[in-house]
Amino acid sequence: MPAKIVKMPKPASKPASSSQLPEVIPQQLLQQLLESLSGGEVVLPSDVRSLQFSLQKLMASEGPEDELGEARAQALELAFDATEASSKTEARKLAHKALRLDADCVDALVLLADLEAHSPQEKIALLQKAVAAGERTLGEEFIQENRGHFWLHLDTRPYMRALAQLAYLFTAEQQMPEAIVVYEKMLELNPNDNQGVREPLLGAYLWSGDLSKAAELLQKYKDDASAAFAWGRVLECFLAQDLTKAKALLPKARKANPFVETFLVDNHPLPLGAQEINSYTLGSVEEAVLCMESIGRAWQRSAEALAWLSQGSGTKSFGPRTRKAPAAKPRRKAAPKASGKP
Repeated sequence: MPAKIVKMPKPASKPASSSQLPEVIPQQLLQQLLESLSGGEVVLPSDVRSLQFSLQKLMASEGPEDELGEARAQALELAFDATEASSKTEARKLAHKALRLDADCVDALVLLADLEAHSPQEKIALLQKAVAAGERTLGEEFIQENRGHFWLHLDTRPYMRALAQLAYLFTAEQQMPEAIVVYEKMLELNPNDNQGVREPLLGAYLWSGDLSKAAELLQKYKDDASAAFAWGRVLECFLAQDLTKAKALLPKARKANPFVETFLVDNHPLPLGAQEINSYTLGSVEEAVLCMESIGRAWQRSAEALAWLSQGSGTKSFGPRTRKAPAAKPRRKAAPKASGKP
């Protein structure tokens, strides 16, 4: 599932000097910014301090003064342009041009993995190269120092997108141990989980039969109201042979999203692909499609669980595309590939 490269505005040709900047950025302003970036997750004081330091350092900078810094900035801009290219040929050309300027341009490497790989395993190898490039660019010291509030540093986004792409592909290829390692690493770096990887991680745990890790994840994000977690709780209890609790949780899962049950029990074909979904409403068909992508494999791996669900389900027929729900939630995952014909 390709990850979106968000095009950032170009930096000013001559940044303001540090003498023109306030020594302290107002805490209230930072708090509001963090709440916006964190997707509603809890914002800790340490997160505010980290962002304040990062912004002060950025604003005080006089811009890239060495050739490497200039080359990296130009390569990043070319990678951004490649994602908006009118054809795959043009996208490929721009990505290679970016790599001639910066061999470790992560976004260019991720895009080329999508455009040039001839097999899933080849694409995995190329994405692993992109991840390694991100680690070299950021440096081990930076990664360790910023563990826990990683997403707040914009420079980490290409690396985190590459990790997500790699984990999704491992999952699609049913290489679950490898996928779990990457998902766990992402949550260690960014516990607020702005990319929404806890849901496929839950699916990977359940698929692998690692019920203790699944229960631990469910507890850690116990306030998660997503369909994936609601239906994941039911499956975790069933696999743990706690049928009483599984039965008690089933009505809650149905209330969270009834369409998931239709897809599972009736084997109803999904009405659209996950890559077509940019946003969804809680309880909608779109959310159910994403839920199936995250934990559907785990349910389908257990014939006993599907039989139990079918026998006691009283499944509802397939309904309208959307239904009224309490809140809209932006999707935190994927993005379109480069468009056009080769």
